[in-house]
Amino acid sequence: MLCAAAPVAARAQAYVGKPKLIVIVVIDQFRGDYLNRWRDEFKGRGFNLFMKDGAWFTDCYYEYANTKTAPGHSTIGTGAYSNGHGIETNDWWDASRSDEHKVSSVEDERYQLVDLPAGSIPANQPGAPATAAKFLIGSSPRNLRATTVGDELRLATQGKAKVFGVSLKDRASILPAGQSANGAYWIDQASGQFTTSTYYMEHLPAWATAFNTGGRREQAEKEALVEGTTQFYELVGRTPAANSYELDFAKALITGENLGQRGVTDLVTVSLSANDIQGHQFGPDSDSEHEMTLSLDHDLDGFFSWLDKTVGLDNVWLALTADHGIAPIPAEAAKLGINATAVDMEKVYEGINAKLNTRYSPGAKLAYLMPGPDLPYIVLNKKAFAKAHIDEKDAEDAVAAVLPAEVAALAPKVDDASLPVQHRLPPAPRVQDVYTRLQLAHGEYPSDEFGRILAHSYTEHGNWFVMMVLDAYQMEGASSNAGTTHFAPWSYDRHVPLAFYGAPFAPGEYHELVAPVDLAVTFASLAGVNRPSAAVGRVLTEAIKPAKHE
Repeated sequence: MLCAAAPVAARAQAYVGKPKLIVIVVIDQFRGDYLNRWRDEFKGRGFNLFMKDGAWFTDCYYEYANTKTAPGHSTIGTGAYSNGHGIETNDWWDASRSDEHKVSSVEDERYQLVDLPAGSIPANQPGAPATAAKFLIGSSPRNLRATTVGDELRLATQGKAKVFGVSLKDRASILPAGQSANGAYWIDQASGQFTTSTYYMEHLPAWATAFNTGGRREQAEKEALVEGTTQFYELVGRTPAANSYELDFAKALITGENLGQRGVTDLVTVSLSANDIQGHQFGPDSDSEHEMTLSLDHDLDGFFSWLDKTVGLDNVWLALTADHGIAPIPAEAAKLGINATAVDMEKVYEGINAKLNTRYSPGAKLAYLMPGPDLPYIVLNKKAFAKAHIDEKDAEDAVAAVLPAEVAALAPKVDDASLPVQHRLPPAPRVQDVYTRLQLAHGEYPSDEFGRILAHSYTEHGNWFVMMVLDAYQMEGASSNAGTTHFAPWSYDRHVPLAFYGAPFAPGEYHELVAPVDLAVTFASLAGVNRPSAAVGRVLTEAIKPAKHE
């Protein structure tokens, strides 16, 4: 820690509006080392507000293996992992709801989207075109099994505190805000207009409608050089223009809902999606990532300055974190000698299905695996195994047994007669570990830190599956040059920033090993409310100023 703590006048209490407002900023796919990498180029009160005037933890790591957007945002809000909050990936096969497609972590057919733009309006709403879909499925926190710090604020104040979530993505706005949030807002991917679900409200409030029709969306398209696009999420969303667009919507929300001005503590989560949308394509070491980070630094400076003028930073607590990290593009890491490569999981699936058909259904072509590989989970087709009269244990054991060999078979061929070679051999895919669902459910983990990470990753959604851990810096994909992803238990996917700013926090750079689960419980403790229902984090007392006793 670089500077000594100073006492504060008194502890805050959310019941009486101290602080007036809590804002949690989540940057989607922002690895923890980025702040150090570009710290000399930051200006104003963007990232520097946390790094120079706040409490900044340099060594924050998720302690689970399923490092994706939905579980990450759930963990930030609940202070729990997948075994506590129930969200283990972005979408999954749920036989109780559909055998034809995966359901997303927040998809909820009981609700519908509201006030969509022309061309997206479903047939059951006024103004819909003749070709409109009958029903556009809405979203909700139906799968979230734990409360968030926002929920606890709402409960503690008997609903007087207001809680909202904002993002380009529905899951990133809904899950960190919680079950009782007053609203969560995300964009219609085609038009870029903000929408929500009837879980929250029948129609958008007037301030949101005014934002959608006020020209700000067209400005974002112009900044991204894609005016008039019908692919806002893909084309604008991957540019810095998307971050400023989101932050301006957050300003409209805070103003429109009179947040921080009502005698209780309000809370807003703002998840900035642009870094993830472009990061998958260009990777963490690209000029695009550098540009995105510096642009976001500028936008955060503007947003925090606006908060200072509107609510007063003396009355606001801020947190900064991310939902997951990211691996380098495999081909780039391989140039340095890392055994990094892409693994064509479609070919792996073909090989596994062929072997299982030979074993259980000779002459047939049954699909024993559900389509759409989405690591770290490989989901089994229970109906196919039922036809072969195979139970879950035997089915999962069979897939786990053949999986490593099918992955290894994709390694580049080396002519043994030429050994020893006179050049570096190409990277080779390899499976580090495979665990069946039954093993995870019964707690059959290694008795070490990795076992604890696996335990935090397990939750139940009715599927049979195996969980595959590839070697570090290896990932699914048809080409080692075609972008990158995140999903693994390795440090680069788990490392994220964690920083706080506000009256209770002692400014400094902290190197204790911490985790994102600590964010929600620290805020809950300081606000004087219950910690979220399944929270396992700890209060970061080392970064809190001692209370002044009067």
